[in-house]
Amino acid sequence: MSDNASKKLFIKTYGCQMNVYDSQRIADVLRPLGYQTTDAADDADMMILNTCHIREKATEKVFSDLGRLKKHKDKAKVNGKRAIIGVAGCVAQAEGDVITTRAPYVDMVFGPQTYHTLAEMVVRLQGGNETRIINTDFPAEAKFDLLPDDRQTDAATAFVSVQEGCDKFCTFCVVPYTRGAEYSRPVQSILDEITRLIETGGIKEITLLGQNVNAYHGLGPDGAVWSLARLMAALQDINGLERIRYTTSHPRDMDDDLIAAHRDLSKVMPFLHLPVQSGSDAILKAMNRKHTAAEYVDIIARLRTARPDIALSSDFIIGFPGETETDFESTLALVRQVGFSSAFSFKYSPRPGTPAAAMAPMLPEKIKAARLQELQNVLFQQQNDFNVAHMGQVMPVLFERVRREDGALHGRTPYNQGINVPGNPRLIGHIEAVRVTQAHTNSMWGEIVVQ
Repeated sequence: MSDNASKKLFIKTYGCQMNVYDSQRIADVLRPLGYQTTDAADDADMMILNTCHIREKATEKVFSDLGRLKKHKDKAKVNGKRAIIGVAGCVAQAEGDVITTRAPYVDMVFGPQTYHTLAEMVVRLQGGNETRIINTDFPAEAKFDLLPDDRQTDAATAFVSVQEGCDKFCTFCVVPYTRGAEYSRPVQSILDEITRLIETGGIKEITLLGQNVNAYHGLGPDGAVWSLARLMAALQDINGLERIRYTTSHPRDMDDDLIAAHRDLSKVMPFLHLPVQSGSDAILKAMNRKHTAAEYVDIIARLRTARPDIALSSDFIIGFPGETETDFESTLALVRQVGFSSAFSFKYSPRPGTPAAAMAPMLPEKIKAARLQELQNVLFQQQNDFNVAHMGQVMPVLFERVRREDGALHGRTPYNQGINVPGNPRLIGHIEAVRVTQAHTNSMWGEIVVQ
């Protein structure tokens, strides 16, 4: 088989939307070498796990999946083929030595900042000069400059990474250690990528990605440093782009210009994911969040003044070391005061190497589980109430895909609600008026309004 003959590439993506974007870019980098993506690992020529280090037992889940991939690698060897296994992402960055020790059959371990060198790594492996490659450097600038321009997508929406890394150093988080310091892409590079996506892929909606996306401060074509708000103002003027979203944000970087963008830019969707993590000032201080609960609530009030219908999402960590019942009640109080359309909530689990992992006292799992259930009961009720409030309303829905279960079209409202609608697949990529006919906590149904 020649180097450019068609080969199958299997990628399993864990975790955040940034990893989804990175997996797409990994596929882009390997396409010139003849690799085409497949949903099945069993006959793939290359198998990559793009890992996330945020959640509990992340490393063990990776090793469990590696054990399954090894069976495919061994089968390929019996058939006279070489199947390459790679581990990418944040677990690779943080625990590369552990991976190579426990799983010596892994051929490549490479961190999030090295994807632009992946083709070179593969060529070196295929040349037979090296049996294993480990690459966990941090050249963020080179990564964005050298990734290929020819992204391929047939979707109506696309993620575009504009910022990477984090300088906040929350005590529970591994991102500063696995993704590095904050780095913002130059404005023109972002505008060029989005323009190509619209012209070649028919993209209607862009989600700007970053570990701390509202800290964006990229160099503009005018030589000035642009904020996220100014970047989105430029995107507002791009023909063919209908919707703009961004995630994930930090309260400390929610400045006046960005809040005003929700008021002034019609293409910026009325939805914001703004993690608060806790409603207790004592816990926020222990987390090194550098904001108080009152400051968070004030930001929400200013956002709602600018855009009264804005839908809000957040993240919550329950059972952080030292969390008292009073601290937990403060979190419940904040949730009830703000009101969220959706949220992500988790029990605290220590991440190796983070300051919080050495904090005391650690709470018993039984207490964490009970508190998480109580919080989720409130959050799910809020989500249900938000969806039910839209019953009978007509909203513009961007259709993204056809559901495998029943052939219905799946799309999203401006408020990021998923909604299913019977309709013709030719409507994928189109925005249509939809009346909401059913609304539940986790799903909505509607019908196309004939105009």
